Amino acid sequence: MTTAGKTPAKAHADIRELSFERALKELESIVGRLERGDVELEESIAFYERGEALKEHCDRLLKQAEAKVEKLAFNADGTPRGTEPLDPEVR
Repeated sequence: MTTAGKTPAKAHADIRELSFERALKELESIVGRLERGDVELEESIAFYERGEALKEHCDRLLKQAEAKVEKLAFNADGTPRGTEPLDPEVR
């Protein structure tokens, strides 16, 4: 269910302009309010929907950042040979 018949993307179009840090801070604030339970049901639903949109935005920004990060690659003798994509799964 969406707010006022809008799709979630259109209802939260302003989120696309937020930096990762601002989006994360707002998401943390929403989670805190929902955990305290000090909001009415309808407002809780609206907060939850916005929180989902913020989470998706943060995930998208993190994936973009990961795609830009590279690591230095070295030859067997220790001389640098260039860069390669960072694989965060390999340590």
